[in-house]
Amino acid sequence: MPSLVAGLFPQEADLASYPPRHAGIHMPLRILIADDSPAIRRLLRFFIEHNTDWQVCGEAENGQIAVEKVTELKPHAVILDLSMPVMNGLEAAREITRIAPNVQMVMFTMHTTDQLLKDAQAAGIKAVISKSDTIGNHLLASLRTLCAA
Repeated sequence: MPSLVAGLFPQEADLASYPPRHAGIHMPLRILIADDSPAIRRLLRFFIEHNTDWQVCGEAENGQIAVEKVTELKPHAVILDLSMPVMNGLEAAREITRIAPNVQMVMFTMHTTDQLLKDAQAAGIKAVISKSDTIGNHLLASLRTLCAA
C-alpha cells in the first residue's frame, strides 16, 4: 500500500535524528498518544503526567493524524492503539518507522495475539501491551526500557 503521507512533509529526512540526544542535559521524554477513544487518551495522559516527569506532547485520534503529529511534534515515543479509523496502528507504525526510525513505539491494545506480536515487531513496534494489563506495571515500564536505550 503506498504511503498516505509520503512527500507531504519536506522535513522527513530530518526526523531520522530524533529523538534528539543532548549529552549531559536532562530532557523530559516526549510522548504522543494515538487512540480513537478520548477516554483512553485522557487516562494515559493523566497517568503518564502524574507518575513520571515525561511530557505528553500530543494526541491523535487515528493513525494518519499520529503520523502527521510525529513529523510536527517530534516525540521520543508513540503509544499506538491497534484499531483506529483512517489508518490503524500497524499501518501508522510502518509509516512512522519510515519517516522517523528512532522514535520508539508501543502498541496499547485489547487485541493481543501471537500474530499481532509478529506483525507489530515487523512494523517497528517494540512492545505490545494489553489494555487489560495494569498501566503502571507494563506500559510505563516498557516505555522506560525502550527509551533508556
